[in-house]
Amino acid sequence: MIIIMKHGATTEQVGNITQYIERWGCKPHISAGAETTIIGVIGDVRRVDRDQIALMDGVESTVRILRPYKLVGRDFHPMDTLVNVNGVVVGGEKIVVMAGPCAVESREQLIETAWAVKNAGASMLRGGAYKPRSSPYSFQGLGEDGLKIMAEARDLTGLPVVTEVMDPQMIPLISDYADLLQVGARNMQNFALLAALGKNNRPVLLKRGMMSSIEELLMAAEYILANGNDQVILCERGIRTFETYTRNTLDINAVPLVKQLSHLPMIVDPSHATGKWELVEPTSRAAVAAGADGLIVEVHPRPEEALSDGAQSLKPDRFAQLMRNIQPIAAALGRSL
Repeated sequence: MIIIMKHGATTEQVGNITQYIERWGCKPHISAGAETTIIGVIGDVRRVDRDQIALMDGVESTVRILRPYKLVGRDFHPMDTLVNVNGVVVGGEKIVVMAGPCAVESREQLIETAWAVKNAGASMLRGGAYKPRSSPYSFQGLGEDGLKIMAEARDLTGLPVVTEVMDPQMIPLISDYADLLQVGARNMQNFALLAALGKNNRPVLLKRGMMSSIEELLMAAEYILANGNDQVILCERGIRTFETYTRNTLDINAVPLVKQLSHLPMIVDPSHATGKWELVEPTSRAAVAAGADGLIVEVHPRPEEALSDGAQSLKPDRFAQLMRNIQPIAAALGRSL
């Protein structure tokens, strides 16, 4: 349920409503706009007398919410959420591009890539220190040494860094080094991890599971918000279908649909969505045109030598070309890079 307050409702009137909600074991969530205050009711709303609330001072109307995600939905929070990642704002006028290698392989490799993507216009540096791989024999990442290299790259270039976290116990360590904590597709419904990230103060990048519906993605985000962290960025990274010519199938519909349903920013990962470097730029252009708030792109100075995902990684010159080619699309939509 949401409660829409009248224009000019006083602080005392809002306080009376929140006390009434809490009396029935529910939690109020206040969204104060320039003209209207909306109070969301979280919990078992069957206990709350909706008719009684409608009669209270300052109340304009009450609306029953049928969707299972409350905090993530626009009904509770009509205005877009802006996520601040160490000074880089995601969800506003600027389209934020995060770029870097799938995995941190060495200091030389990451520093070279970091300067290349920064010079091309990227706003953040991505890289994996811990890699969840399908095979236990594949490269698993450099661990904390990789995190230290990423932190050094940030110090040198000024780019905030994003890296993946796979286990609740790893959150404190990774938070010491990274600015944005990524939940990969395989962990989208790791609810213990999501709840722990909700209690953490770092922004979260939540990727859609490869076989997950849009509602499941939003419900996963709800776990994070329900535990106290509203700094969440959603990511469409392709889903599994019957098609075999690409690694996954980019669900471009998800971008405008999620933007309708949720106030959280939405970005696209064209690298994992396609699995082929030749398709990364065309799908990036489509994502920006569809309204994505950003991109996360894999870039490697020597993809043929990459320890993971070389086939979908752009060389620095191709990434620079991508940045040039999406700029006019962004400009046409009144946005910038």
